[in-house]
Amino acid sequence: MTKITFIGAGSAVFTKNIAGDILSRPALANAEIRLMDINPERLAESEIIVGKLAQTLGGKAKVRTFSNQRQALDGTDFVVCCFQVGGYDPCTITDFEVPKKFGLRQTIADTLGIGGIMRGIRTVPHLWSICEDMLQVAPNAIMLQYVNPMAINTWAMAAKYPTIKQVGLCHSVQGTAYELARDLDIPVSEIRYKAAGINHMAFYTTFEHRQADGSWKNLYPDLVKGYREGRFPKPSHWNPRCPNKVRYEMLTRLGYFVTESSEHFAEYTPWFIKRDRPDLIEKFGIPLDEYPKRCIEQIARWKREAESLKNADKVEVKESHEYASQIVNSVVTGEPSVIYGNHGNRGFIPQLPEGCAVEVPTLVDHMGLQPTVVHDIPPQLIALMRTNINVQELTVQALLTENVEHVYHAAMLDPHTGAELDLQQIWDLTTDLLAAHGDWLPEWARVKTTKVA
Repeated sequence: MTKITFIGAGSAVFTKNIAGDILSRPALANAEIRLMDINPERLAESEIIVGKLAQTLGGKAKVRTFSNQRQALDGTDFVVCCFQVGGYDPCTITDFEVPKKFGLRQTIADTLGIGGIMRGIRTVPHLWSICEDMLQVAPNAIMLQYVNPMAINTWAMAAKYPTIKQVGLCHSVQGTAYELARDLDIPVSEIRYKAAGINHMAFYTTFEHRQADGSWKNLYPDLVKGYREGRFPKPSHWNPRCPNKVRYEMLTRLGYFVTESSEHFAEYTPWFIKRDRPDLIEKFGIPLDEYPKRCIEQIARWKREAESLKNADKVEVKESHEYASQIVNSVVTGEPSVIYGNHGNRGFIPQLPEGCAVEVPTLVDHMGLQPTVVHDIPPQLIALMRTNINVQELTVQALLTENVEHVYHAAMLDPHTGAELDLQQIWDLTTDLLAAHGDWLPEWARVKTTKVA
């Protein structure tokens, strides 16, 4: 029996979606789903929902719950991480509100920037605790890691626990392919692509459409033409606040399309969010403070959905298009598949530093995860990635060495933060954020100053 452990299983709807994907596969229908969370109410909620899901799919699966992490991991085959240290309230609120006092505005703040740095400092220690438990009770298990900041997390785990089998998973590569196919009015099944880079800053090095004669057409000229004529991007059907213009603009400047959303990408560079340039915010439709809005909406939506699922006799199963079930199925059955995964760089992208987290095509079969080497990324893309890798590296070094000064260094080198604030402002902001987060941070990162209100 295949055993899959969810750490952070109180994220009921996400857990339900991944568990539904897994149990829908014939080879995994009788799997043991282990749910672990520190919140007993949310854990009980997930147990009810996943239990009903299992019954809907034939009742072959076994569902168990745990409040103890090591017990949940004991003898497991796969570990799905889906938690958020500090949650929306208070930690995400803090990551947005404190920088605002310095005039620094953000959109998502979960991957890079001052918000992403703080999220990494409070998240990695718990991921390390999972790795430590895995070494003791599940050394051969594969970790499927869905936690942001993805690159910082992946790098830090690979550096400290190199024997742990882990992959960072995101839906940006396949999700963006669907978006572009929609703009082009082409079925995504007729498109092929190759992407590589770092998480949230990977680029499609090829993006092509299969023609009637079997040849493949480069779609980049069509995308550029559609943007310049004002036809692309089409209005977003999922979030009208995010018109996706930033990525199309970058396509015209770099020649390649990035795989993460415009609201994310706007804060990974120094060019789009400027407090003295409201015209840029309007021109590119940049949704400032987007993540807090999204959190509030998502919490309310998931609460309604979870309540509905608890009261339903059966749970509808829809494919989520996440990679987790594909990986589990390929490892268990040997049926090969290709996913896009984040790994510590061991020559997988030779143009980027050894050890940093890279996102590359990854073959999965009974041998496990086998990243592909990509060596032909254009130099302008590599140069842009390095500006983000600098921040990631210094954050990881702060964690590995327990040197709080590297947190300040990471903030200094962040492209968006450096474009908006001077050195003293960055220093003061970092101090205030470390103070505001208090006990959510490891002991070495806590500063002895008045806590920001």
